[in-house]
Amino acid sequence: MSEIAAHLLAWYAQNARQLPWRSDISPYRTWVSEIMLQQTQVETVIPYFERFTRRFPDLASLAQASQAEVLQAWEGLGYYSRARNLHKCAQLLCAQYDCQLPADLDALQKLPGIGLTPPARLRPSLWHPRPGLGREYPPGAFPPAGAA
Repeated sequence: MSEIAAHLLAWYAQNARQLPWRSDISPYRTWVSEIMLQQTQVETVIPYFERFTRRFPDLASLAQASQAEVLQAWEGLGYYSRARNLHKCAQLLCAQYDCQLPADLDALQKLPGIGLTPPARLRPSLWHPRPGLGREYPPGAFPPAGAA
């Protein structure tokens, strides 16, 4: 591992904020946090994320919910198209990808509500290699957007 990578990882280990999407890391939780953090401050997202992931702990539970249930769980966070796209995407993922986020960047970008930025942030939680660091790190070793 390069010296700068070692320093960055040591700094992160000492200074990383304790955030709920970092405590139980999974591609699903990273994805939900990324969608919620779009145009919304971290402190605002935290209680919504915790309630949402208690209600919908995985892709299957989100996909099986009605849109009304998803919108109710999202209520107060705003930008409701994010919730509708999250739900639509969960249904598509369960129908076409066995309730898994695809590891393929092109496939991720084509999903409803994903676009260009979340796939770049989801990749660390989907794949272990960390380019430029010279070795593999556990998923979630790097924070999602808005979390630093």
